Amino acid sequence: MKTKFKTHTLIGGALVAVLLAVAVVAALWTPYNPLGIDLRSKLQPPSMAHWLGTDEFGRDVASRAMQGAATSCLVALLTVTLATAMGLVVGVVAGFVRGWTDRVLMAFNDTLLAFPGLLLALGVMVIVGANKWGIVLALSMAYAPSVVRVVRGTVLSLREREYVEASRMIGNGELYTMWRHVLPNCMAPVAVLATSMFGWVLLSESALSFLGLGVPPPAPTWGNMLASARPYMASAVWLCVVPGLCIALTLLGINLLGESLRDRLDPRTEKS
Repeated sequence: MKTKFKTHTLIGGALVAVLLAVAVVAALWTPYNPLGIDLRSKLQPPSMAHWLGTDEFGRDVASRAMQGAATSCLVALLTVTLATAMGLVVGVVAGFVRGWTDRVLMAFNDTLLAFPGLLLALGVMVIVGANKWGIVLALSMAYAPSVVRVVRGTVLSLREREYVEASRMIGNGELYTMWRHVLPNCMAPVAVLATSMFGWVLLSESALSFLGLGVPPPAPTWGNMLASARPYMASAVWLCVVPGLCIALTLLGINLLGESLRDRLDPRTEKS
């Protein structure tokens, strides 16, 4: 178990660290202008001048992949933060207060859970529009119900604990008890869920961009890079390999990191 944990942590942590490093560097510098068009250099294979080749408009694929990492990381981080915040508030209130408040909140939450996440995000984007902030809001509403379920289940097991009863007995209000004693003990399962959610959000954002409903071109994302590469899969294979490999390696790293985090924080995991 310890060897598995170390291996997953090292590999997953390394892949995620590379992703974040590329995203930070791309915000400050890229080898070429990701939006710069040079038709004389279109569809060039990887070379010393263009490490990962150029696309149909002569734009440097490496620069666009780096910029896509920055965009995807920003959207995923904002979405996970917003979805987690909404899920924590609703889940803690529903699980701790109970009664009609719990029934109303969970009925609405179950209604949202009845829709597939991507379909719900598409519906929200029809209203708010297809842009970076619209994607964040749409995906947050799609993934927050899962956080609510996890948090509520955790709170239900915590609300009858001795320290919660003791907080009530010494005169602390319900709001203080929720904030001081219940919320901190929900953070371990939420941290594991948020780590996995980062990968789901990144994949959903790529899917929306692939369908033309994500960040509008010419701004690069891995999803719209894949979409624009479809006509050139036979003649310029690097156009689809680069963004596809970026998505696959990122998801692998996040999944490994999430699994190691679950093994560390889940008390039911056997230690050997």
